[in-house]
Amino acid sequence: MPLLPRWRYMTPEAKALTRKVGISAAVVLFGLVLLRTLLPWMILALIIWWVLSAMNRQ
Repeated sequence: MPLLPRWRYMTPEAKALTRKVGISAAVVLFGLVLLRTLLPWMILALIIWWVLSAMNRQ
C-alpha cells in the first residue's frame, strides 16, 4: 500500500512540494535527535569554561 495513494494523480508541482516538505521534516527530526544527544555535553563544556575563566580571573 503506497504512503500517498494519490501520488500518480498529483501535479508535478504538488509532488515537488511534497518531497521538499518530507526532506525538511527529516532534517528537522535529525537535528532534534542530534541536539538532544549533544545538549548535555555542550552544557557541561559551558560550565567547565565558566569555572576555568572564573579561576583565571582571581
